[in-house]
Amino acid sequence: MKATILFRITAVLFLVFAAGHTFGFLSFKPPTEPGLAVRDAMNNVHFEVKGAVYSYGGFYRGFGLSATAGMVFEAFLAWYLAGMAKRGSRDVKVLGGAFFVWQVAGLVLSLLYFGIPPMVLSTVVAVLIGAATGLSLTGETAEG
Repeated sequence: MKATILFRITAVLFLVFAAGHTFGFLSFKPPTEPGLAVRDAMNNVHFEVKGAVYSYGGFYRGFGLSATAGMVFEAFLAWYLAGMAKRGSRDVKVLGGAFFVWQVAGLVLSLLYFGIPPMVLSTVVAVLIGAATGLSLTGETAEG
């Protein structure tokens, strides 16, 4: 398979990842009473910092939506790398390599904190990014 196709598959998977992440964290309801109590406390206990009022529930939603935005950017980056690979750009190795390392870090975090589904998807996109970058290094960049 060509680098261009692998990067484009990765881009689509990142969009799926972003949608699944957003739906999952916004609709998650803790299954236990203690979990519900923590969620309610995060949402109902407010505090003021330098004149602005916050809650930990707001931080949670903000960080979650930031992760979604990051995944959408990763989709854009993968799609852009596909175009670079198709043109035979030598810059794919640097940007693709950094992207691969970034995704391996995400895979480790998924393993430690987020469970099997995100870990599996993180593994798949890391492998795809690594393979696409490797193919682009060998000159296997043109589609067809």
